Amino acid sequence: MNDDAASGAKVTIADVARVAGVSKAVASRALSPQPRPVSADKRERVLAAAKSLGFRVNLLAQSLTTKTVNLVAVVVNHIHDLSDLDLFDRLLADIQAVGKQVILIRVGSVDKVDEFLRRGVAYHVDAALVFSDFADAATVRRMFRTDHVIMLNARHDRLSPAIMPDEAQGIGEAVADAARKGVRTAILVTGRATSLIEQTRVASYREALTRHGIELMKLVQGDYSYVSGHAAAAEFAGEALPDAVFCTSDAMAMGIFDVYREQFANNKPRAFRLYGFDDLSLLDFDAYPIASIGYDKAVYVQEMVRMISDPENFTPGRPPVVVPTRFVSRASAG
Repeated sequence: MNDDAASGAKVTIADVARVAGVSKAVASRALSPQPRPVSADKRERVLAAAKSLGFRVNLLAQSLTTKTVNLVAVVVNHIHDLSDLDLFDRLLADIQAVGKQVILIRVGSVDKVDEFLRRGVAYHVDAALVFSDFADAATVRRMFRTDHVIMLNARHDRLSPAIMPDEAQGIGEAVADAARKGVRTAILVTGRATSLIEQTRVASYREALTRHGIELMKLVQGDYSYVSGHAAAAEFAGEALPDAVFCTSDAMAMGIFDVYREQFANNKPRAFRLYGFDDLSLLDFDAYPIASIGYDKAVYVQEMVRMISDPENFTPGRPPVVVPTRFVSRASAG
């Protein structure tokens, strides 16, 4: 054990610099989580000295110097959809890989957003990723007192960077697949009607169905969850079944699949063809072989992390970054 640690004296950046044989400025740059100019040799010496001395970076002091706290807020409505788990596990890992940590904030309603503002509750964060469709860009900027909010809910403005999946592409491919297989009638099971993304998604389905001459028999309201899909199946049970059922989330499609599981024996759709949305990793296993629409989550997350790491690269008025979607065929579509 070194003398400082043995005596209980507080180890400082000056001690680290002395042991590493560099200046305090070089030691500070080498220990910064931000990319700072320092040679690989000196960085290694500083890291080795810090480890041997038991030195720990004072994050509060560092934040006062760098004006960053290495925290990213992720604002969601809630997490109960399986697609959230697929996405957020990857997102948190990639954010942590660039030296930042995440605080997750659940905003389940417009009232909750208003409550944050009324109470003056704000977190000092470097950036906010906004999935919740209850908050627009201007509101989030007020919530966090920062201009660096990345909008993923279609409620962006010219001052906020945004990322949007091109859902019409994958939807068009899925409906075209159904049309090639003789589908002439369909039911669409949808999510939250207030979501701008969901409104655009439903419009894309309507357009694609009309283009391929498929009659939309019924629109059934769900909330993206397995439970709502299970309930939706009961709504059209006993009626004349359509040739296909399209769902705007895989979790809802899984609920329907379980109600009609006997109709998909041996992975052959007997009553109707079934299409989901999100392309969950779970669908690659035998329990739920549901055809789906998805995007490359690695690319989606990469774009978010790039915007977090390089905020200066955004210029006001820049259009959203678009991530393409694609149709993934599985047994439920025949």
